[in-house]
Amino acid sequence: NSTVTIGYDVPWRKVHELLIAAAEGTTDVLKEPKPFVLQTSLDDFYVSYQINAYTQEAGKQSAMYSELHARILDAFQAAGVEIMSPHYRAERDGNAPAIPPDAPTSPAP
Repeated sequence: NSTVTIGYDVPWRKVHELLIAAAEGTTDVLKEPKPFVLQTSLDDFYVSYQINAYTQEAGKQSAMYSELHARILDAFQAAGVEIMSPHYRAERDGNAPAIPPDAPTSPAP
């Protein structure tokens, strides 16, 4: 599993959709049982979401995590959703969101 923190301004159903799509696109993640998301905490400025998926290729776990994380970054950037750092206060004072301006459009390797 991997955890991301997302601000309250993003609908939770959208976060679930993006995380599950990233997991489903990751090499060697099983189709069944399906990947699922747990909301593990409601903090002051963000919600913690945990994506869970299954594999039969435990020896490839490090590469799978790397690919999953790349796919999560790509999916959230493409959707314009900012991943919050746990210690970042989510108040906007006119500054732009911390999303790279040139997010890639091709899927992660």
